[in-house]
Amino acid sequence: MCPIATETFRANFPKAHVVTDRLEHIRLPELGRRLGDIDILMASPECTNHTCAKGGRPRNESSRATALLAVKYAEKFRPRWLVLENVVHMRPWARYSELCEALKDLGYNLAEQVLDASDFGVPQTRRRLFIVGDRKKKPGLVTHKHPGRRRSAKSILDPRDTWETTKLFGRRRARGTLERARRGFKALGREASFLLVYYGSDGSGGWQPLDRPLRTITTIDRFALVEPSDDGPVMRMLQVPELQRAMGFDENFTLPVGSRRDRIRLLGNGVCPPVMEAVVRALIEDKA
Repeated sequence: MCPIATETFRANFPKAHVVTDRLEHIRLPELGRRLGDIDILMASPECTNHTCAKGGRPRNESSRATALLAVKYAEKFRPRWLVLENVVHMRPWARYSELCEALKDLGYNLAEQVLDASDFGVPQTRRRLFIVGDRKKKPGLVTHKHPGRRRSAKSILDPRDTWETTKLFGRRRARGTLERARRGFKALGREASFLLVYYGSDGSGGWQPLDRPLRTITTIDRFALVEPSDDGPVMRMLQVPELQRAMGFDENFTLPVGSRRDRIRLLGNGVCPPVMEAVVRALIEDKA
C-alpha cells in the first residue's frame, strides 16, 4: 500500500473514488456498489520482482502473483476493455500464460505489444509491455506513434543556475562515480555537459549525452547533470520537476505530499501518460 500515491492521485483527480488498501483485502461487492458499471480496467501490477533491474536477487513469487488479481477484478466488474501494463520482463514469468488464459476464459480477446515512451514525445527511453483486451472484438493496437525526432534529455532541464551545484572533483565521491564521469569527459571533452548515473549500476558506460532521451527513470534518485564551469566541472542531481517532464507529465500535474525520495519513487513507478493515452485511444476508438 502507498498512501502517498493515493493522495497524489486524489489531488490530481479530485472527483475520483480513491481507496488505499491491499487489493486482496478490498470487498468487491461493496466497491461495485460504489462504482457501478465501468467501461475499462487499467492495471499496473507490481513489477519489482519481474524487472531485470533487480539483478540476480531472489524473486518474491507471492508479490508477482498479485498480477492475477486483475483477473479477479475483471471477473467482478466485467468491463468491455482492459489494459495491463508492466515491464517487458514479465513475459518469461512462469504464470504469465496462466494470467492470459484466465482473462481469455472471461471472454477477452487479448493482444500484447511493447512500446517505447520515446516514440510518443516523451523525453525518456522506457520500454513497457501492454496487454490489451476487448470482450467484443479483436483489440485495437497502437499503430501511429509520435511524429518527428525523439525529444532529448536536454529538453527537460531547468535553466542553468536554477539549482545549486557542487564541484564534481571537489569532494569525496565514490570511485565508480568518478570513473563514469571520466568516461564521459573522454568521449565528449572537458567542456561538455552530460548526464551521469550517480546511483545504481549501468551497462552503458554510466553516462549519456544530452542529445538523446533520458534513460529509464527508476524509483531512486539516479541521474546527475555534469556541467563545465570556470572552477572545473560541477554537478547536481536531476530535480523532481525535471523528472516529471521526463515522464511525460505536464506542468499541471502535482506531487503535493511526501519527501523528495517519495516523489521520485512515485515517478519511477509511474506510466508515461502519452503512451497510456495512445494505448487507450487505439483500444476504444472503434466501439463497434
